[in-house]
Amino acid sequence: MKPVRVLIVDDSATMRAQIRMILSADRAIEVCGEARDPLDAREAIKALNPDVMTLDVEMPKMNGLEFLEKVMRLRPLPTIMVSSLTEAGGSVTIEALEIGAFDCVAKPNGQHPNSFAGLADKVKAAATSRMREVGARRPVRQARGEAPRLTGASAAGPLVGKLVAIGASTGGVEALATILSQFPKDCPPTVVTIHLPSPFTRNFAQRLDRICAPRVHEASHGAPILPGNVYIAPGTQAHLEVSRADQLRCVLKEGDAVSGHRPSVDVLFHSVARNVGAKAVGVILTGMGADGSQGLLAMRKAGARTLGQNEATCVVYGMPKVAHQIGAVEKQAPLLAIAAEVTALTTRTRD
Repeated sequence: MKPVRVLIVDDSATMRAQIRMILSADRAIEVCGEARDPLDAREAIKALNPDVMTLDVEMPKMNGLEFLEKVMRLRPLPTIMVSSLTEAGGSVTIEALEIGAFDCVAKPNGQHPNSFAGLADKVKAAATSRMREVGARRPVRQARGEAPRLTGASAAGPLVGKLVAIGASTGGVEALATILSQFPKDCPPTVVTIHLPSPFTRNFAQRLDRICAPRVHEASHGAPILPGNVYIAPGTQAHLEVSRADQLRCVLKEGDAVSGHRPSVDVLFHSVARNVGAKAVGVILTGMGADGSQGLLAMRKAGARTLGQNEATCVVYGMPKVAHQIGAVEKQAPLLAIAAEVTALTTRTRD
């Protein structure tokens, strides 16, 4: 099997050397080139035709976001963003993931010295993804704040007591932005677990809050789960669950990783199955692995309606595939149709 050929793009020679050392230690990866800025990277892509690119966020001449937009429009290439753990860096990284970057890693620092530990695995996964195929079909990006919203679909009002639970991983930032930006302002309460590092979930929630009609928050322990609101699991060492006492609330629980992740989609979905049952809708989106499949199956057995993103629109058809194979998915749908499917399942029908 041919090694995965990687282009490293970073303005720091020290950072390029560190990334090269990490990747070159894996025999399945070949670092085929390096570039110090997007202009050099553009020529390197033409000359080297890499399988995967690692891309710094903050660079001279052109930042990573601008360059990625051009790459994904002209020549979709699986790209892993490498970001500093800053507010500005996190915000741009989230926008990059929304544009179509495969995944992100944080640059090592004093608090996160081992943040490159899984970089080689991400590179190999990126090489086997459907990024080029999906990227070539990606619709034109909506201007900030101009995403279409399904306001007419909810004119009769949401069903009382309905809850939407969504799980996603690789490719999920773009998928969630696509879906939630179409939700009406009075959408059913919605809880989300996505596999993102802690600093980025806050930026992601803020980004969604700017472009979506409902209010979007990073979930906090004990927060009431209310209509017209979306709650994103923080990428901390805790799982997001839904509890029911006086009312539905967010619960953040520490614990071991479940299905390889913390927070885990399975943990969220199992809690919804226990506490909401048939009054829930579960959605599983693009992502590697099998997290969420067993929890979605529990939801379906509890009477909930369940949806899965279809293969053609997934960056990685992993989580939805496993969920479909075990009978957890009632219906598969393309990404652009999921918001309408959810809205139809959670609104009153007119007489």
